[in-house]
Parts: sequence; C-alpha cells; structure tokens
Amino acid sequence: MILTELTITRAHQGLKKKEFSAVELVKSHLDNIKKKDKEIHAFLTLAEDLALAQARAVDEKIAKSEELDILAGVPCAIKDIFMVEGVRCTAGSKILENYVAPYDATVVRKLKDGGAIILGKVNTDEFTMGSSGENSAFGPTKNPHDLTRVAGGSSSGSAAAVAGNMAIFSLGTDTGGSIRLPASFCGIVGLKPTYGAVSRYGEIAFASSLDQAGPMAKTVEDCRIVFDAIKGQDKFDSTSVTQPLSHSATKPINDLVIGVPKEYFIKGINPDVEKLVKGAIYKYEKAGAKIVEVSLPHTEYALPCYYIIAPSEASANLARYDGIKYGFSAEGKDLMDVYLKSRGQGFGPEVRKRIILGTYALSSGYYEAYYKRAQKVRTKVIEDFNNAFKKVDIIITPTSPILPFKIGEKIDDPLSMYLVDVYTVSINLAGLPALSVPCGKVRHLPVGLQIIGKYFGENQIFEAAAFSEILA
Repeated sequence: MILTELTITRAHQGLKKKEFSAVELVKSHLDNIKKKDKEIHAFLTLAEDLALAQARAVDEKIAKSEELDILAGVPCAIKDIFMVEGVRCTAGSKILENYVAPYDATVVRKLKDGGAIILGKVNTDEFTMGSSGENSAFGPTKNPHDLTRVAGGSSSGSAAAVAGNMAIFSLGTDTGGSIRLPASFCGIVGLKPTYGAVSRYGEIAFASSLDQAGPMAKTVEDCRIVFDAIKGQDKFDSTSVTQPLSHSATKPINDLVIGVPKEYFIKGINPDVEKLVKGAIYKYEKAGAKIVEVSLPHTEYALPCYYIIAPSEASANLARYDGIKYGFSAEGKDLMDVYLKSRGQGFGPEVRKRIILGTYALSSGYYEAYYKRAQKVRTKVIEDFNNAFKKVDIIITPTSPILPFKIGEKIDDPLSMYLVDVYTVSINLAGLPALSVPCGKVRHLPVGLQIIGKYFGENQIFEAAAFSEILA
C-alpha cells in the first residue's frame, strides 16, 4: 500500500482498521514533499511540527476507540491565502513575506475541528491574481504531469500538491477560475461553490463579490466530503448562507437535461480538447440524458466585464497594505514616501497593474463609464444563466479552451493569459457553482470537463461529475 496515493475514504478506512497510524500517514506525505517539491514548488511553508502534533492527537483518539471524523488524520494542503494560526501567510506576495497569521480562517477551523492534518501552506499567484501560477513572488509552481508547463492559477500549489501525491486534498480559492483551471491542468477535481456557500472569513481578499473558497481533491467523492465539512453559514461572514434543503434533491443521469452553450465551442478552442469534451457529453447522452443546445449570448462580454469589476474591488481591498499596519514597510522621508515605496517594492507587477486599472475605473469621471457599466453587463450574464436554467438541469463546457502551456509562454502577453479564463469567469460573475473533473488526456496532458449547476445545486453537480469520473 502506497500511503501517498490514498483517497480520503481509503485513508479513513485504513486508520480505523489500524492498518497504519496517522503519524505514519503524515510522515509519508512529508517525505514525499521533501523528495518531490524541490522540482514542483507547490509548498511555500511546511508546518511539520503542527502536522505531527495533530497526527499524534488523532492516534490517541484511535487508541481510545473514540469515534473518528472522516477527515481525521487526513493530510491536506492550504492555499497561502487562508489564515492558519501561528503559520506564515504570504498571499504569494513579498509585502506579506514575514506575516504570521494570528487566527484561523473559518474553513481552516472547520478542518481542524474534523481532525484534518495541515501539512503546510501552498503557492499561489500573488493575491490570487493569475491564471498560471507564474505571478507568485516566490516563483512558479510546475505541473506534476510535465515540469516544463504551468500548473494553472491561481491555486497552483493546491492543485500540484494533490496531483503530485503530496497531500490527499487541498483548499483553494476561485475568483475567476482559480480552482477549476489548475484542477483541469493538473488532472484533479476542483469545486467552485455557490457564492456564499462557504465562509470567506480569514481568507485574504482579492475581489469580495467574486472570491469563493472551495475544495480540490483526487476524486469527486473526496471533493464532496471536504465541501460538506467547510460549507455553511458563518457569523463572521455576512455573505455566507446555509444551503437551502430544497436545492439538495438530485436527478439520475437518465433524467437529466444537460445544456451545452454554443458560445463555448467556437474558433480558438484546442480541437483535441473539444473532441474529448464532446465525447464526454455524448456518454451522458448515451446513458439517457437529454442534450440541449443553449445560448449564453453575453459570454463575449464576460471577460472584459470581469477585468473591470475584479481590479476595482482589488484596488479597494489592497489599499490596507500601506507599510504602516502590517507587512513590508520601506523607509521614506515622509508618510507619503513610505506608502509609495512600501507598495511599489512590496507588490509585484501584475498586482500593481490591476490596482492601477481598478483605481482608474473607480475614479471620478470614469466610474459611470467603466465600473457601473460592467455591473450592468454582469446583470445580463446572470440573466443568461437564469434563462438557460429554466430549460436545463446542468450546463457542461470545457474548463479551459487550451492545454497546460509552457512556463513563460504567455507571461509577456496579458491578453492571451486573460483569455485562458474565458470559460470560467462568467460563473463567478453569476455566483453559480461549477466543478472541473478530468475527462481524459491529450498525450500526457489532462483535460477538464466543467459542470455548472444552479444556485446551491452542488449535489447535482457531484452526481453528474461522479458519472463522468467513472467513464474517464
């Protein structure tokens, strides 16, 4: 038995049967990290002492024959955007390089309460701004399937840690595709939940109306287990809600009506990706599902709309990093000089670019023309999905139009990089849930199938994804 290849369910069974201890399970993952991560660069901070202490506590419970939560003793990785008390939290930025979190994020506390073992914090594009993982101030994460290629972003370390068998599951965040894209590129399962389904308390903010925490795992079942552990209302996050019970019902595959948006299969998509995704859709049809073409006519405007709203919110959220309260502080001749030098030296080029763009969009004389208009377009995107979901139960698309690209290939071409998000940003603008599940490979590179659900329709997404997973 190779402990690093276990799923959550299999690890839970093994711990209960005492086939191995929690300490042995954790040490096997720590050894794998030390062996493989020099090349992959998924981890920014290894919390070895914390992980072993947590594992010993789980082993004590097992020794006393106490009831074991399904996540107890299971090693996981946490994107370095979430607070873990007493552990460094950088957000992938030099401005927070030495910042140590004073408290746990709600999602982290829930995992700890369930007995999950936190191995450490993993790499991310700086303040989660990126689609490739290359914008981290500490260097890019490499794709475990091909070390010359990106792992996807911004949850690059979260995906690579799971794909590289350095963690059984991980937590990521998704503002415009940052869970689904790396899940697709690394060949794992990743869920972007309904906006508000998971608390954002203790998660460093990028764009508050778009950010959403979610699970990344080896299987659909594992992803579901982690989602069930972290979801729910939180008094510390006023945007969080409890999933309505009325939305929990699911339909069997042969009863599903599946929408396929015509705007997602157009010029620019890799033909091999298109072939695999259409092949997966055909398997649903063969199993009895009804396939219906739907239209999301404002899809072409979603990306420019997103790149007004997200930077605008980032401009406001990142104003707190001023070199005074916490984080990196540069010396200056006066207060304004401290502000300018601290932010100029502490933020990387992509973050500075987005702050400038967002500040401009919000400035006097331009607010109406840019930010307010983008919000009107957002309403149209939401209406598109609402109209489509009157006819269908779920929508299936590719997660990405392209395969994982070479490191450095798009870094100097922002427009080309932003277009990687073309199939994912609409879902964040609408606040819908969506999951990426592997649907095959082109040569050695994974391809992801994106399943989009109705608000709080995560259960239906998991059912549909489990079917696809069996056939992949």
